[in-house]
Amino acid sequence: MSKALEDANIYRQAAELNRDDPLVSGSTLVFPDYGQLVAVGDLHGHRRNFERIVNFSSLDCAPVRHVLLQEIIHEEPVGLHDLDMSHELLLEAAKWKIEYPDQVHFMQSNHELAQLTGQEISKCGRMVIQCFLQGIEKTYGDESGLVVEAMLDFIRSYALAAKTPNRIMLSHSLPSPGLMSLFDPTVIERIPTMADFSDGGSAYLLVWGRHQNNEQLDELARMFDVDIFICGHQPQEFGYDIVHGRQLILASDHNHGAFLTFDLKKSYDMDILENNVRPLASIA
Repeated sequence: MSKALEDANIYRQAAELNRDDPLVSGSTLVFPDYGQLVAVGDLHGHRRNFERIVNFSSLDCAPVRHVLLQEIIHEEPVGLHDLDMSHELLLEAAKWKIEYPDQVHFMQSNHELAQLTGQEISKCGRMVIQCFLQGIEKTYGDESGLVVEAMLDFIRSYALAAKTPNRIMLSHSLPSPGLMSLFDPTVIERIPTMADFSDGGSAYLLVWGRHQNNEQLDELARMFDVDIFICGHQPQEFGYDIVHGRQLILASDHNHGAFLTFDLKKSYDMDILENNVRPLASIA
């Protein structure tokens, strides 16, 4: 079996496990009222931080611990002409799902959604999707299409959001304030369509939004019946930020990156939850 076929099968298997995850309701992961959750911010191909998350989680020793990953792809290569090889990390994450299918989970992001829909992103002078596909072609050559098709099926299988019994909601982002009238909150209660994923669709608005304000966060908290939001998407130089006392934004894609771990049964306010944010550099 060629490497391309072998890796495509890994993506297909991980995609089926995502779809069959017993915690998924519609397109939301609903976590139980016991155990712990490790929430990770954007990774963008940061292999060392992924290794730290794997080491910290110790899933073989902690059967009621869950990990929620987001935005794994689209690293920023060191040199202008270097290729984006973050598909290698995506494959490792898919393998981790296969190894621990009930504990490793994925959440849709704007970069992975862009890869799925073919909507190009320009970042630091690079065409991100093109650079990513060139990295895949370097690895798989003429069989790249086989891998890309399976990889996109894997990305399509991600949940849009997650909820915990202690009234916390996790999503890559939240809609921008000015676009709330276009947002259908029931998108997280069903399987999203390609129209939902397209520019202006409700899944698109959920993962692409920025600059949430206090009034909007209060409205969204009532809408989703939660108290706290945990998101990624918006870059954080020092790994995290607290917005209006209700939204915690994580970034895990650099040397000052952070992650969050918390008990699924314990009640939290933002001050207590913030104490559970940890720098990734502190993990061996």
